[in-house]
Amino acid sequence: MTTGIIRRIDELGRIVIPKEIRKKLRIDNGESLEILIEDDNIILKKYSPVESLNDVVNKYVDIFSQVIKCNIIVVDRKKVIGVSSNIKKQYQDKDITEFTLRSIDRRDNFVERQKKEFNFVEQQTDSGYYSFSSIVNNGDAIGAVIILSTEYQLSEIDEKIAVILARILSKHFV
Repeated sequence: MTTGIIRRIDELGRIVIPKEIRKKLRIDNGESLEILIEDDNIILKKYSPVESLNDVVNKYVDIFSQVIKCNIIVVDRKKVIGVSSNIKKQYQDKDITEFTLRSIDRRDNFVERQKKEFNFVEQQTDSGYYSFSSIVNNGDAIGAVIILSTEYQLSEIDEKIAVILARILSKHFV
């Protein structure tokens, strides 16, 4: 996709990414970008420390979901990067909603004990019970762990598991 925008590189090798593009891609000030080279193209990609641990995240999700018998979703600040195997098709790689991003930014930890509709990712609304725990590393809110149950109310243990898993995942970032 071409934008038609052309920028010069300054004497220090810097280039400014236009505000419209940063807003559309949810790139905030101070956020890290990964620089990739493909043939003769330079590609800038939003860097996600959570996504870089994709294999680790998915192993933890699989283990914890087997133990608590609930579905688990792990998101970074942009999209789903880990999900229980039985709901993978519904959620994997989907963009998160503004509600989810705001909850991450506020470093929220909450549980919904009444059955209600939820919409953590774009174009996916479900009904059930959930626990939400932000992943925070060195003071930065970088993602969240969400435990879901469509059938039964979550226990205090399920709620604590969300917090524990978020803390475990936060320890993998240096």
